[in-house]
Amino acid sequence: MVQNNLEIVEQKIQAACQRAGRDRSEVTLIAVSKTKPVSMIREAMDCGLHVFGENKVQELCDKYEELPKDLQWHMIGHLQRNKVKYLIGKTALIHSVDSLRLAQAVQEEAAKKGAVMDILLEVNAAEEESKFGLAVEEVLPLVRQIAPFPNLRVKGLMTVAPFVQDPEENRKYFRTLKQLAVDINDKNIDNVHVNILSMGMTNDYEVAIEEGATMVRIGTGIFGERDYQV
Repeated sequence: MVQNNLEIVEQKIQAACQRAGRDRSEVTLIAVSKTKPVSMIREAMDCGLHVFGENKVQELCDKYEELPKDLQWHMIGHLQRNKVKYLIGKTALIHSVDSLRLAQAVQEEAAKKGAVMDILLEVNAAEEESKFGLAVEEVLPLVRQIAPFPNLRVKGLMTVAPFVQDPEENRKYFRTLKQLAVDINDKNIDNVHVNILSMGMTNDYEVAIEEGATMVRIGTGIFGERDYQV
């Protein structure tokens, strides 16, 4: 199942890149493995995937211990400050930093381990009340505040677009994120290079790629529907 699903996803990514005049190498596929067993991750690895995303710290850490260490793990879910310490050294990228206090926690824990942690700032581009993330106008002020942190690097932006029947409805939010990245880079802030746009999931990743996504987070499209009773 995983192999067949992955072939379909790959074809769609390539087609979206072609429509946008982009090279396939510009888009990283993150296989979102939350709630899925290690056996399915191994299936995905056999198909050539090595970048995986998890929503929960404990699940990420458990899978990190059980699987080969050359995999790249991304923390894509909401993150509590008291859990940050478990991620440093295991996680390549934290996608979901959405406050100064969380950024400070990442800085402190990374400093303790002599590490530099790459992060994305989570933006609630659609201003949904049920979602985490910064308002668009809050992003640049936060970037300026945390840019001097020596053990933290702002690498880009992330958004979770609304779940909609027609992916075209989300195009405006992806454009907003892209423009925000351009605006931040135009400021030439030291230690800040916003070159990652983590946007687009199973429902809308093709539109996201057309609008400049450099990372797409796909779970259901690869692993099938989730059983949250597990």
